[in-house]
Amino acid sequence: MSFYYRPAEKFPPAVKNLIIINVLVWVAQLIFDNRLGAVFTEGGYEGAFTAQIGLWPIDSQYFRPWQIVTHMFAHAASGPYLLFHILFNMFALWMFGRILENVWGSKKFLIFYMLCGLGAAALHLAVQYITGHGSLAVGASGAVFGVLVAFAMTFPNTELYLMFIPIPIKAKWAVLGLVLIDLFGGFSNRSGDSIAHFAHLGGALTGFILLKIWNKNNRRTLY
Repeated sequence: MSFYYRPAEKFPPAVKNLIIINVLVWVAQLIFDNRLGAVFTEGGYEGAFTAQIGLWPIDSQYFRPWQIVTHMFAHAASGPYLLFHILFNMFALWMFGRILENVWGSKKFLIFYMLCGLGAAALHLAVQYITGHGSLAVGASGAVFGVLVAFAMTFPNTELYLMFIPIPIKAKWAVLGLVLIDLFGGFSNRSGDSIAHFAHLGGALTGFILLKIWNKNNRRTLY
């Protein structure tokens, strides 16, 4: 992989603009869902605007091709995850994405981020189609999981402090733990679980594959 050296920025342009777009779309959801009213669909009671930009199952009458992209800029605009969803994603994007962007450069980072988001959508839609179960999905989590995997592969031994765990954990083990949690969540199929686990896994897998391709001539490993 080639590295792009420049003075480190706390808010490099790609990460900054991605966060701005996500926040603006979320605010638009809060405003226009209420103004346009809501529609009752097979996926539940969703605001009209959110229902247009969220990702529906590919065999749903509400699916539109643009949702493969727009869903990754939308977040929960109602319910218990109203604020937590976007805060967690944007914090993780800033915390880990800015480091990768400072190393790779803005163009490469943006391409990586978008591809991870598309990979997340692809696996999520495929699993929904195979199982015949699914509903509206929103969030940048798939792309962000790709960023987490890329960080863990690039800086595997960086020590992280996680919530509720008082000891530092190396990035490679922390991210592996998150992936295993999503694997369990995806295959356990617990009732009431509204998390799109396979979208997370799709983003993580895409990030892993991209890093392997980009690093094919690089001797650095996870260990």
